[in-house]
Amino acid sequence: MTLKTLGVLVVIAVIVGLVTHASPVSVAIAVLAGWLIMKVGYAAIAGLGMPVPEPPPPGELRKVRIMFRCSICGTEVRMTSANDEVPEPPKHCLEEMDLVAPVME
Repeated sequence: MTLKTLGVLVVIAVIVGLVTHASPVSVAIAVLAGWLIMKVGYAAIAGLGMPVPEPPPPGELRKVRIMFRCSICGTEVRMTSANDEVPEPPKHCLEEMDLVAPVME
């Protein structure tokens, strides 16, 4: 916390204390809680403003979360990384497996 921020918080605390006639402890707690809520809010909004990272180069593995099921024997496979965002289904029992979970969750 910078000296300027501390000075602004003290001024706000004095004004709130004079207007509400509350105890100094409750005014200090209220001002600090308000400062903390504002800090968290600004951090959340700043996080939304960050650009989406570029996709990895071709051939590099990407994180995915896809479930496949063999239609013949019922074996299930969860794919967690693949070389493409929508990979080809794996083969089991010499057949392509069926997609059982949506590609985007």
